[in-house]
Amino acid sequence: MEVKNKHNTYNTLFHWHSFKLKLVFEGIVVGILTGLLIVLYRYALEKAGVLLSDIYKIIAIKPILILPWIGALIIIGYIVGLMVKHEPMISGSGIPQVEGVLLRKLDMTWWRVILGKFIGGILSIGSGLSLGREGPSVQLGAAVGQGFSRVFKRVKIEEKYLITSGASAGLAAAFNAPLAGVMFALEEVHKNFSPLVLLSSLSAALSADFIASGFFGLKPVFTLGKLTTLPLNLYFYIILLGVLLGVLGVVFNNILLKTQNLYAAQKWLPKEMKIIIPLLISVVIGIFLPQVLGGGHELITSLITNNFSLTILVIVVIVKFLFTMASFGSGAPGGIFLPLLAIGALIGNVYGMALVNFIHFDSIYINNFIILAMAGYFAAVVRSPITGTILITEMTGTFSHLLSLAIVSIVAYIVADILGSKPIYESLLEKILHNQGEKISIGNKKNKSILEFAVCMGSDLDGKQIKEIKWPSRCLLVAVKRGEDEIIPKGDTVIFPGDYLIVLTNEDRVSKINDVLTMITGSCDTLK
Repeated sequence: MEVKNKHNTYNTLFHWHSFKLKLVFEGIVVGILTGLLIVLYRYALEKAGVLLSDIYKIIAIKPILILPWIGALIIIGYIVGLMVKHEPMISGSGIPQVEGVLLRKLDMTWWRVILGKFIGGILSIGSGLSLGREGPSVQLGAAVGQGFSRVFKRVKIEEKYLITSGASAGLAAAFNAPLAGVMFALEEVHKNFSPLVLLSSLSAALSADFIASGFFGLKPVFTLGKLTTLPLNLYFYIILLGVLLGVLGVVFNNILLKTQNLYAAQKWLPKEMKIIIPLLISVVIGIFLPQVLGGGHELITSLITNNFSLTILVIVVIVKFLFTMASFGSGAPGGIFLPLLAIGALIGNVYGMALVNFIHFDSIYINNFIILAMAGYFAAVVRSPITGTILITEMTGTFSHLLSLAIVSIVAYIVADILGSKPIYESLLEKILHNQGEKISIGNKKNKSILEFAVCMGSDLDGKQIKEIKWPSRCLLVAVKRGEDEIIPKGDTVIFPGDYLIVLTNEDRVSKINDVLTMITGSCDTLK
């Protein structure tokens, strides 16, 4: 007799054993679709950036035109505000929303997110807000993965991997950085180094990068020219920079969350009007300091090719920081990835210039500090040092600075950890869940889902027999993966670090089981 329910116990387990290779091919398809979408997104943002620059050049010649431009920005802000009010999932970065979907604590309607995030992101970032394309690209890719799963009626476990693959492909296509896309999926989005996640995400990221490279070329995002490698006897200054970035990363996270609270506290201001505030601020900035507008790609490039005075750099970094806070806090669709890299680059430039001016440091190394600070600031804010190191390596197209990048990233990460700062995307997800009353996507009680958990060293399960563990109710441990072996669990089976636990549960219990087993396995996100 044919079993028609794809989500019953038999079919769920059957798919688990049969879809490993299929995930690779599905990842390639999701990567190609995501690559095409992100190419269109990047192209539209580039054209919008050129148009914005031309508008402010015209305003400089004919100041009277500032009035119709303000009127246009008010209309744009109101339209985007209505879109965010109608579909809250398109607000902000998009990365916390993707993590919430994977944890089954948020629900996402893929086609509404694609339309809303695409149009809303172009209107917001294209109008000059200090927001990045990478967060929306990650969410757009995740929505493509979910859409593929829903259209072809894939089982829930497949959907989870396809969403992760799409997220990886989105970042890869946004920055021409496939390895960083994969590492971001492993380190931040999925939060474990599952071989299945690695295979599906890598195939998606490489295919998305192939598509993006076909349109934008093979050159790295930032062309640095030839950089002189920093000698080992000067690495003390890298460690000092890492400490500074760790502290400033904590400041970034705290002020960003407080800015969101400040916007939320203005009860007299309707939600659809809040995005108008940073757009009006952008008019003043566009007239006096246009370099600060947008995500910051051109700003980073200008730091590498031009020499700015220390005073100007300090002013630019302060304005960029405050404008980023105002832009993101409003809830406009756009990420903080690229703006925080721009702020990091500015901090590195200020740091390098200060060394040159006050201790007669060789100015040839200033560009080194620019790229080092980007990686370190990313590690301090996002708390993903491996991703930060690989991302900057790919974006700059040079591996000669891998050691220094890794050192500054880990130092900044440790300092932020000592100061008790949470990863920014984790904090943003908690805020979203709190604001929505943690509305969990319930699912069908009759359907089954498979979950995968990595056992970390020193966790509650480390070295224990299965019978010694108090497992959550209504879940079944169906397999223990150890390397290439898959062990059928027995009462006396001992669990070791590095094992992957395969758990079967009802779909309506996924969120609760996720929380409990993530805690007792000591998964990566609980150790951050």
